[in-house]
Amino acid sequence: MSSRSVVYTSSPLLASKTPVWRSKFIVAAIAVGFLALAGRAAWIQVFANDFFQRQGEVRFARTLELPATRGRILDRNGLLLATSVLAPSIWAIPEDIERDPEKFAKLAKLLGMPLAELDKKLGDEDKSFVWLKRQVEEDVATQVAALDIKGIYQRKEYRRQYPEGEAAAHIVGFTNVEDIGQEGMELAFEKELAGRAGSRRVIKDRLGRVVEDVGEQVPPVAGKDLQLSVDSKVQFFAYQKLRDAVIENRAKGGSVVVLDTITGEVLALANYPSYSPNKRQNLSGEQLRNRALTDVFEPGSTMKPFTIGLGLESGLVTPQTPIQTAPGFVMFGGMKISDSHAHGVLTVQEVIQKSSNIGTLKIALQMPAKDMWELFSAAGFGQKPQITFPGAVSGKLRPYKTWKPVEQATMSYGYGLSASLFQMARSYTVWAHDGQIIPATLLKTSEPAHGVQVLSPKTVAEVRTMLQMAAGPGGTGPKAQTLGYSVGGKSGTAYKQVGKGYDTKRYRSWFVGIAPIEKPRIVVAVMVDEPSAGKYYGGDVAAPVFSTTVQQTLRMMGVQPDMSVKPQIVVNAVEESF
Repeated sequence: MSSRSVVYTSSPLLASKTPVWRSKFIVAAIAVGFLALAGRAAWIQVFANDFFQRQGEVRFARTLELPATRGRILDRNGLLLATSVLAPSIWAIPEDIERDPEKFAKLAKLLGMPLAELDKKLGDEDKSFVWLKRQVEEDVATQVAALDIKGIYQRKEYRRQYPEGEAAAHIVGFTNVEDIGQEGMELAFEKELAGRAGSRRVIKDRLGRVVEDVGEQVPPVAGKDLQLSVDSKVQFFAYQKLRDAVIENRAKGGSVVVLDTITGEVLALANYPSYSPNKRQNLSGEQLRNRALTDVFEPGSTMKPFTIGLGLESGLVTPQTPIQTAPGFVMFGGMKISDSHAHGVLTVQEVIQKSSNIGTLKIALQMPAKDMWELFSAAGFGQKPQITFPGAVSGKLRPYKTWKPVEQATMSYGYGLSASLFQMARSYTVWAHDGQIIPATLLKTSEPAHGVQVLSPKTVAEVRTMLQMAAGPGGTGPKAQTLGYSVGGKSGTAYKQVGKGYDTKRYRSWFVGIAPIEKPRIVVAVMVDEPSAGKYYGGDVAAPVFSTTVQQTLRMMGVQPDMSVKPQIVVNAVEESF
């Protein structure tokens, strides 16, 4: 078969003449295109590459936070109240997960979650990061790593531990899962305890593995340790005795505060019910509430020493001045104020010993309301405590210009004003510190406190004698007596206020006192809220907690007994007046 020859010039198209400008135009267009591409490449790679650099960094560059170790919280003797331990967290990249059913089942068991929950967490494959479990135990993290599941990673984190548990919970507080203080001293000193996190700039591949470091590493700065004034042994013992009293009396709750009368240090501050700061899930407001600082209530008869002290200071009365309290009640515009018993004529000393409302108000109504208000204010009532702690409240003390005579009368024995247990404890430093009210602190100090003079040492000595009588035979608080140590104090029992009135079936029981009586070293204040087991007087419910707390605290402080140690004689308390 012979091939046919093709004559190209026979084609009309090929035979046609092409203009020269057309070929030049095509060549020029191609050249311009190449120049544009070269210019664009130069623009992207040399002159305006910031955007693309950022996009690349977003995808592959990471700044890893290097967590700082949180500072420890110590008691006054250096014992741990809060510390940080290593607790790795488990995370994953869902799209990279190697779904081995057997390994998945083991992983779910190690993380303490149902397999369905684990599948749900890893269900969205569009996610590049998901937490599986925060802050697991080190042995759990080791076992998770041993499973060698592709797409499962770990991050180094720290978790707080609280060795004293419930006993010190309301002082120390706790942190959240991000290790940020939420309550107590953990919150109050967050900045000092937290330290400063460091950073490390790295480039990672798509599997999350570090390829190389970029730039300089910034090392973390560890948080500072915090040493509190609290003695963990005193704290634990006071908490135990308070808890026992609340349970025994079927009460709603209670608080106890112990102050050093020389330095103003808080040696113990406990509340019940409490909580375990090591288990911070499902906590209720009832558990978290630091009653000693946040709850305010009418202090009742524990205010009487201040009223009597003002009468002594002004020269209006002496300890032996007789006061007629018969027939045991007075009427104020239709309002009846009474004593629990008709006592007849009482000396001023006996007014405190027997806790007579009538005797107290008769002294109070002879004094200007302004003088009472100034003394109460100077003793810290109506003033927010100057203490570094969240949630401390000021209580209520209305301006004296608004007082009616009946209100002045009721305030003289603790109704019509309100205070927290902490305020009551601090106010009694007046009787323990020769008439000075001293600042209180939760931080350890070795310096004696310098306070503000409220009453003269002479007046204070006279009132201390009365407080000793009130806590002894014939007084309202004989159950406050302590083996080996002399004590003085005042019980209080107040109806609970409901709306604008009072519930005469619900009470708060108090006892606030000092020991030893001649050279006081501590103030102890106890409050039991709504005792319902039959007893409700402060001398019956709160005084026994005071007694055991005083004895244990003074012994731990190395204070020598000032009385011969004899078996305690339990004497029936004189009933308090409301």
